[in-house]
Amino acid sequence: MKYLKLLIILFVFSSCSKNIYRISEKTYNNQAKKLGNSLGKIKQDTIKNRTTNVIKSQNFNLRKPNLIVIHHTAQNSCSQTYRTFALKRTQVSSHYVICDDGTTTQMLNDLVRGWHAGGGSWGKNTDINSVSIGIELDNNGKEPFSYAQINSLVFLLQKLTKKYKIPMQNIVGHSDIAPGRKTDPSALFPWKALSDSGLGIWYDEEKLNTVKLPLNFNSTFALKYIGYNTKNLKNAIYSFKLHFNSDEVSHELTEKDKKILFLLMDKI
Repeated sequence: MKYLKLLIILFVFSSCSKNIYRISEKTYNNQAKKLGNSLGKIKQDTIKNRTTNVIKSQNFNLRKPNLIVIHHTAQNSCSQTYRTFALKRTQVSSHYVICDDGTTTQMLNDLVRGWHAGGGSWGKNTDINSVSIGIELDNNGKEPFSYAQINSLVFLLQKLTKKYKIPMQNIVGHSDIAPGRKTDPSALFPWKALSDSGLGIWYDEEKLNTVKLPLNFNSTFALKYIGYNTKNLKNAIYSFKLHFNSDEVSHELTEKDKKILFLLMDKI
């Protein structure tokens, strides 16, 4: 009897899970259809009692993303993340999810605005969700990323950067765009390995021991030049080191950090 109850519970849970994804897919399709219909209409507007004319030009296309933000899920499995992104009440989503075994799942069209970044900025971009593609890696933030997962990420990034002509310096982590608020994809993420595959930026390590900093070198300007928001300088430094010097993460710049900044500016 006990096992029968357990089977019933598992069956109900499984049915509910499938229903969640059906609802999510139906809602996605309806919202996409409404968006498409709205694009076909330009309503006349009134500005200071004057009515604007409408003459439709044939020269247009959809806006394209110019930034890729990498996250870790901070959850225990891909199925948990799928569920989180499918439920309306969570109000969070990402364009792609890559599992530990390398399985890649797309959850939003690249050209729609996902809800993955929250408040943040990169360079002059202050509405990151409107210009970016979000990629979630199945990882709790405390474990190394698997080879299969990073390999799939490399293939996906190669496709996206080529398709949308995204600059290499615009492949960033959630922590880069939200200093002090986010730390993903964690200090364990292999940014250098990504750069070795031609994705993202990294400094020339061979020059690190020989490079000499100019006397007027401004490290705060260098952080801004790369893309960091320096309103809270200590948080910006922490996020920078999390990305480019993860063995020595702190809120203070060392001489090594300053040299890394100088070399990165040269790369950009």
